[in-house]
Amino acid sequence: MSPSPAAATQPFTLAVCAETVFAGRPVAERLERLTEAGFLVEIWDWTKHDVDALARSGARFSSMTGYIAGTLADEAGSDELLRTARQSIPIAKAIDCPRLNLHGTGLDGKGLPVVPCAVVTGAMWLKAVDTLRRIADLGEEAGVTFVLENLNEAVDHPGTPFARAADTLALVAAVDRPSLRLNLDLYHAQIGEGNLIELCRRALPYIGEIQVADVPGRHEPGTGEIAYPAVARALNEMGYRGVIGLEAWPQGDDDLALRRFREAFTL
Repeated sequence: MSPSPAAATQPFTLAVCAETVFAGRPVAERLERLTEAGFLVEIWDWTKHDVDALARSGARFSSMTGYIAGTLADEAGSDELLRTARQSIPIAKAIDCPRLNLHGTGLDGKGLPVVPCAVVTGAMWLKAVDTLRRIADLGEEAGVTFVLENLNEAVDHPGTPFARAADTLALVAAVDRPSLRLNLDLYHAQIGEGNLIELCRRALPYIGEIQVADVPGRHEPGTGEIAYPAVARALNEMGYRGVIGLEAWPQGDDDLALRRFREAFTL
């Protein structure tokens, strides 16, 4: 008799972005359906949501946008980032959301940088590290974790400073505080840099969360070129046990997208 196959295991905590899945339905229904399916929930700009309704929903949140405006690398923008990050903390507390997401600069409604940047200077790097140290102080004081997300300039976010995963990793490592971690987005990294498994290995000590979508199209795993089951096996072997969030637009059926996501990260 041949041995029975090993039982499937789920070493990761899975989350889904409520901004992109079931997008034609009311927010309350999206939260309900994702919660019933066993997923944590990500939201973006909290100013566009009824925070009391989020808190009453029963959803468990993984991450949310942790600022309203500002940038990392100039004096006025840094102060604005800190001011609006401070405003975001009570919202995170109200919905029990542990991670607050940041970018190199504020993004507009189309995902384009409010303050585009063609060249990042050495002075900007130094100012960005200083800003993130202040952010880490704020997170430590409030008992939350800020996460810095990499983006891609080639397709979605042209002109965004500190967009590459190598940039965000260098900044977070320079600060090296538990209250500031990486939101490592593998969709953006595939477009910008590739070599995802080795990137995960290098970034592992600093990862607060991992986000995924396939390339091209930013759809769910299994629709493009990224071998997400191989990435999942590698992450498991590295000992990663954190959150993996689906931040993708379903290629077709939303429920099928969720099944594909779960299957890709079930070992």
